Amino acid sequence: MYVVCREHLELAIEQFLDEYEDAPDVVDLEDTHFASWDPPKQCERCAKAGQYLVV
Repeated sequence: MYVVCREHLELAIEQFLDEYEDAPDVVDLEDTHFASWDPPKQCERCAKAGQYLVV
C-alpha cells in the first residue's frame, strides 16, 4: 500500500505490479474517507500532499 502524489503515481503502480504481480486499485484520497484510518498526509516519495492510495 502506497500513499503518493500525482507525480509519483505511475512509479507506485509499477512498484505494486512488480511486488504483487497484480494490478492495484487506485483510490483518490480527496474523494474517499475512511472510518477508522487516517491516511498519511504526505507522499511517501516527496514532501507533496498524498493524493492517491495505491492498494
